[in-house]
Amino acid sequence: MNAPVMNAAWTTMTKAEREQFEEDGYLLIRGALSRDEVEFYRNAIDRLYEQHPQGEPMHLLSAVTRCPDLAGLLDHPAVFGYVWSMLGWNTHVYHSHIDVHPRVKEEKPFWWHWHQDGGRQNREIETDPRPRLSVKLAYWFSDVSHPGRGNLTIVPGSHKTNWLPGPPRRGVEWPTPAGAMQVLAEPGDVLFFDRRIWHARSDNHSDVTRKVAFFGYTQRWIHIRDEVEDLPAQPWWKYTSPVQRQLLGNVGDGTGDHAWGHFPETTPLYGELAGRGLLDSSIPALIP
Repeated sequence: MNAPVMNAAWTTMTKAEREQFEEDGYLLIRGALSRDEVEFYRNAIDRLYEQHPQGEPMHLLSAVTRCPDLAGLLDHPAVFGYVWSMLGWNTHVYHSHIDVHPRVKEEKPFWWHWHQDGGRQNREIETDPRPRLSVKLAYWFSDVSHPGRGNLTIVPGSHKTNWLPGPPRRGVEWPTPAGAMQVLAEPGDVLFFDRRIWHARSDNHSDVTRKVAFFGYTQRWIHIRDEVEDLPAQPWWKYTSPVQRQLLGNVGDGTGDHAWGHFPETTPLYGELAGRGLLDSSIPALIP
């Protein structure tokens, strides 16, 4: 739990960043993590991967539960501002995962991996386009600055499209969606994206093992998928900040009213933003 500390001020998104995000559905933040931070977090993931069958892909949910050393990524000052700029102060991490993907050993049968995040949200909400509801940060710890390294593949601008032309069944071979691109990122870069953007992981055909941690944020009135109930009993919990505890689902009195945001004065992120003078009244989600 002794991650290097980057001295970055908390700032809101700029008007240009917000406009680009609304247009494209994503932002790539270059060099968000320092070299020391990349090394610290990558080593933490490597230690976790040592417990996994070597050479096999690893996809583990509940990132901080699985690897407490990643707690500093929950509210990293270089990128956390993008989250609360879009979602406000009544937010938490509802879904997170750690991915390690070495070179694929053999080609597997075709499978259509393209999707929007949110699961049944995309079946049960009837509007067109569906609401944003959540955003995600992807921290890259391996060099995916070239295609073919397990890059995340996205269709820019597709976040306002409820339907993507695809096969009648996922196992039926189908062309890559029009406009799709592989995200090219270096260690320390962070991808911030709208949950609705159509995306898929590509296969890794290189000798560079893909290593990335994803954190999905949503309003506190949406239930957390991660396994976080027992975290307050862990010895490392006392080293987390009030904001990090909020993001891990442990704030307030446990009632629905608190999760609905009726008590901003006892919601740590609200207090932090208020103390820093960052409750911009032009952003509805930041208004108490």
